[in-house]
Amino acid sequence: MKICAILQRYWLPLVALNTITFGGACMIAMLSPRIWTASTQVILPGTTNNLDASLGILGQIKDQGVVFSNELNPLEVQTSIITSDDVLRPVWLTDPEKDKFRSLEIYNKLFKVKPVDQTTTIRLEVTGSLPELTIKRSERLLLSYQRRLNELRQGTSDTRQQFSQKQLQKAESNLRLAKDKLAKFKKSTGLVSEEQQTRNLVEAIKSLRTTQTEVYSQAKAAMTRSQILSQRLGMTPQQAINSLRLSQNKEYQALRQKLSEVDTELASQRGGFTEQHPSVQSLLEKHLSLNAALNLQRSLLIVNTEGVDTSFDGNNSKESMMDLIVGLIQADSDSQALEQQARQVQGQVQILNTELSSISTKQGELLDLQRQYEIAEGIYKGIVAQLEQAKISAFSSYPNVQILDSPTVDPKPTSPKLSLVALGAILSSVLGSFATVTYLESRNSLLKVKDLQEIELPILARIPTLEASTMGLKLESVSEIGFQRLASTLSLMSLEKRCLMVSSSIPGEGKTTVTIGLATALSVLGFRVLVVDGDFHKAKLSKYFGYALPRETNALPSPMSINSGLDFLPAPSIPATKVMEFVARGSFEEYVNRFQKLGNYDYVIVDTAAVNFTGETPLMAKTLANVLLVVKLGVSDRNMLQESLEQLVRHNARIIGFVLNGVEQGGEKSTYKQDIQQVKI
Repeated sequence: MKICAILQRYWLPLVALNTITFGGACMIAMLSPRIWTASTQVILPGTTNNLDASLGILGQIKDQGVVFSNELNPLEVQTSIITSDDVLRPVWLTDPEKDKFRSLEIYNKLFKVKPVDQTTTIRLEVTGSLPELTIKRSERLLLSYQRRLNELRQGTSDTRQQFSQKQLQKAESNLRLAKDKLAKFKKSTGLVSEEQQTRNLVEAIKSLRTTQTEVYSQAKAAMTRSQILSQRLGMTPQQAINSLRLSQNKEYQALRQKLSEVDTELASQRGGFTEQHPSVQSLLEKHLSLNAALNLQRSLLIVNTEGVDTSFDGNNSKESMMDLIVGLIQADSDSQALEQQARQVQGQVQILNTELSSISTKQGELLDLQRQYEIAEGIYKGIVAQLEQAKISAFSSYPNVQILDSPTVDPKPTSPKLSLVALGAILSSVLGSFATVTYLESRNSLLKVKDLQEIELPILARIPTLEASTMGLKLESVSEIGFQRLASTLSLMSLEKRCLMVSSSIPGEGKTTVTIGLATALSVLGFRVLVVDGDFHKAKLSKYFGYALPRETNALPSPMSINSGLDFLPAPSIPATKVMEFVARGSFEEYVNRFQKLGNYDYVIVDTAAVNFTGETPLMAKTLANVLLVVKLGVSDRNMLQESLEQLVRHNARIIGFVLNGVEQGGEKSTYKQDIQQVKI
């Protein structure tokens, strides 16, 4: 219901917005150029060339051609070649629509190239303004691509051949030189193989170096453990040793125990005696004596007490701390021992190196020459193998791509997509409508229930929307309950003079209807009620009860009986220019009071004009004192209501509360009353 009310309130701007939105979508669909897309696929054949050559001590060289990996993906390489300027420029220069594209970069956007996952296939998509033109562009692109592959293969093969020839000549020269040096050295020294003693020395040196590395690692680990424990304890290893020494000295711990007992007894004596008492003085002397002995014993055990924890006594309370101190001392000792061991191993290595140098100087030179020869031989073999491979390897880098699917074009244009245009129009309509309603609602000044909740005045009743002209004195069941509740509430309130003014901030909020319903409900409760028409301009209440307004005259009308316990006092016929004077001079107050006393009425209910539309209504509020304001959801303006409240407060009116008119009825209507009627039957 609330959504329907909002749509009803803003239907005109919403219709205009959606008309513009869907009209724009239709224009886009009609004016956008038609574009067709041709697709084709090419595939890379598997590699068949394998290179496997032995390079001696350098190992083996193997080449299986270009393979797929995270570092190198041939499909990505081919994709870059297809979209390169060298491939697209010939296609662009022969394109019938070349003039439509100012640069090759813009023309490049017509082509989309994407590798197909988990395959060796590349998919090409080409767009154009006509199906025939799109097919021709695809065919020209494939021809230009294959021509470029041939150029790259030829260039790569020539470059590799030239490079390999130069490298081969250089490697052959280096191999010959290394072979000559090795032969001359063997001839001059007579050494042809390595001695057993040399091999043993080399193995021993390797073993010692391995041991040295392990010892150094263990020393570093022990030092790290020592540093961590030192930081955790807040003391150096030497301080930890001193602390441990104090904790293990029985004489020192005995003195600490005696000093602790004296301090305990001294504290006890001080609680009962003064400082000058002999017992306290005696204990103080013992304390000083034991403390001096403790300091002397400490100085005999350790030289420097700075940072030393003197509180350890070997008790279980500090057993964990003692374990950490012992661990610190052990880690520091291990670190020093391992470092000393590593230095000893280093000395042994130096001795063996000296011995090896002295007995195998020539042997070492021989091994070096032998290794140089083997390296030169391996390089020479590798270059020879690569020279043979270079003749066919260019086809691995740039394979002879095969066309998997010939270019085909969908007879339906791929752009514009009417479904996307329609979806965009629908989303724009929904979001735009929501934004428009939100904006208009934020600027809407109509009264809401939360506005009433912010005003510190009670809502005395909630009445469904009713028209006075159709209601009569027989109220609908739902509204009758609402008016009965309002009447019972008023009967419990202390109203000055038993007078009540029913008004609203603007016309059309239902104050006349509420006046009739409230008066009827009060009469049903057994009260004598006088209803007064206080609207001197429209006199709707008088017209409702069928009272014919006379022409302007000085005679004031008298009450007329409407129903048992309910009388009606019509509005006096007063010129519009005299209404303010009639109220301001107290004539209206005398007019109402006189008939109230004569009729001995329990309640006088006055229906007045809207507060903001007449000048006399606030004055009447001051006279009648009690004001009941009627507000109607969807009609009342919160700014006008605030202005009415301010005027009534300025005139010292007592606003007893609100009647909320126009409340939506629930699905169940007076079920309780219907059940009662069925029981009576």
